[in-house]
Amino acid sequence: MPSRDFKRTDRIGAELRRELGLLVHAAVRDHGLPSVSVSDVEITRDLDWATVWVTALMPEQGLPAVKALNQISHEIRHALAHSGMRMRRVPELKFKYDDSVDKGERIESLLREQARDLPPRDGDKQDD
Repeated sequence: MPSRDFKRTDRIGAELRRELGLLVHAAVRDHGLPSVSVSDVEITRDLDWATVWVTALMPEQGLPAVKALNQISHEIRHALAHSGMRMRRVPELKFKYDDSVDKGERIESLLREQARDLPPRDGDKQDD
């Protein structure tokens, strides 16, 4: 018997990510929040809670935006219940900041800085 490569929570999480992406975008516009986008949604097995991971264009605005989204999460949840998703029970939403993009950019800048400080190798051409 073939094994399943997916879980029900993964499918629901992907659908929630699409819907919440639109709803968060609308909330940012309507409430004047800093610009954020939904990067991932993790949902519990019992479908009672969904952790919504968001990223911000400007990292310093990420945490204030998450705080504001958590304050209006009931409003977003209500809109989610009236969206096109067909769920018996819409999960409670908990917003968290996804700093993986910030960490990746920091690592990349450190690597560029390190490469700039290295002496050129013998086989490399030098611009004279």
